[in-house]
Amino acid sequence: MRLGWPGGSPVGVAFGLGAVMATGQAPLDFWWLALPALIALTALIARRGDWRQAAWLGWFAGAGYFGLAMSWITQPFLIDIATYGWMAFFALVLMSFGLALFWAAAGAVSTLATPRRRAIAFAGALTLAEFARGHVLTGLPWALVGHVWIAAWPGQVAALVGPTGLTLMTALAAALPVWRPVAGSVLATLLVGGAAAFGFLRLAEPDPAGTGLQVRLIQPNATQDSKWDPEKAIAHFQQMIDFTAEGPVPDMVVWPETSVPFLLDQNPEVTGVIADAARGATVAFGIQRTEGPVAFNSLVFATSDNADEFSARIQGDPGILRQKNVVPIAIYDKHHLVPFGEYIPYGNFFYDTFGISAFAARFGNGYSAGPGAKVVDLGPRLGKVLPLICYEAVFPQDLVVAERPGWLLQVTNDAWFGHLSGPQQHFAQGRLRAIEQGLPLVRVANTGISGMIDAKGRVVTTIPLDTTGWVDVPLPGALPPTPYVRWGERPALVLLFGVFLWGFWPRRRSAA
Repeated sequence: MRLGWPGGSPVGVAFGLGAVMATGQAPLDFWWLALPALIALTALIARRGDWRQAAWLGWFAGAGYFGLAMSWITQPFLIDIATYGWMAFFALVLMSFGLALFWAAAGAVSTLATPRRRAIAFAGALTLAEFARGHVLTGLPWALVGHVWIAAWPGQVAALVGPTGLTLMTALAAALPVWRPVAGSVLATLLVGGAAAFGFLRLAEPDPAGTGLQVRLIQPNATQDSKWDPEKAIAHFQQMIDFTAEGPVPDMVVWPETSVPFLLDQNPEVTGVIADAARGATVAFGIQRTEGPVAFNSLVFATSDNADEFSARIQGDPGILRQKNVVPIAIYDKHHLVPFGEYIPYGNFFYDTFGISAFAARFGNGYSAGPGAKVVDLGPRLGKVLPLICYEAVFPQDLVVAERPGWLLQVTNDAWFGHLSGPQQHFAQGRLRAIEQGLPLVRVANTGISGMIDAKGRVVTTIPLDTTGWVDVPLPGALPPTPYVRWGERPALVLLFGVFLWGFWPRRRSAA
């Protein structure tokens, strides 16, 4: 089989179709372009009876898809371009072709089906591959095939069957016209049309009553190359203090991930400085802390009864902090860390032997993982919240907790992701978590996008990318627990099992 690019061999065509599929992801959201590309790719693979050819096609299609959809992966290497810039190209190639191995496996597995059912088999295999991608080796469920619907009516189906169900729906909608051009096209139209009708009706239903709470979102817009510069870091900190102290007193103030340029354990008085600036409001701020030799990426919740005595000001040297200590209400430590970004597998060995540390590490070889997801009780007025730090909002399984919170809170530093698709896709996945859970989500990002998302995944307000400022916004109410909250991925996996039975059994009936 010849290897080439579009206009040459089928491998090149597959690569191009994968790239077109990527336009369905944020910020373009061209589902109407991504779905026909997936239909064409399914037809291309379904014609292959040789597993090796199907695997090559799936591999190159995945490489084209991830190469465009996750092109933002080059951005961290361009922050210090003199040191790391040369790695950007290799990171993109390794990431795209590495993740594409899941699609290669899907292509190979589809050849086990009879020729007539091979398209359906590929739909099931691709869905299983995407599910595996979200779980294997800590998982990376970024830019799933089903994410093309997040901003459209069919995305509301996630409240029923979650992201795996969305991917299965998308893969089947592409496979059915290949399986039976006429009847399959009708079924695919009914499938997507039914999902759109469900979404339209769900969005048209009365919204839950608001909470009556005002939440202040603070976005300092500290670029990654200035974030840890001593002078600039203090200036950003002072700016967030000023934003916290301005205007009417809200119920809650939220700062982004690692927004405080001090170690919590070495500067416990910083909690009092921030809490006093909030003038009696509860404040949540991202900060790093250490316990002996280990470091944590943490979110601290605090409040102060010193509302009338606010006078904290930092002027240059962090050593002048003299505010009284305030004991935090709660501390949440990030537990789902970014591989190679926040920790390195066998990190102690690599750090001690070669001095290699995680990309974002500020201390030692990287962060340590916290004990796991937990709901934080902020009292009778603010209620219970489930905190998520950055990457954790990408994983629906990280929102599985014993007790149901009243709202979700994500703090993040998307300055690592650049200014284009990365922050947009991360924000979109926050919308999907809100749809799945039926809960509002407060999102505060260092450089943006910060915003309030309601329990149906609609954007209430945002602070745009690369903008400095703050906004007070009402916290929307929560919906009752969705079917996805009650049953998780089980319904989608049952449906996927049914698709596998349809696609692969009986093996020898070529007329099926």
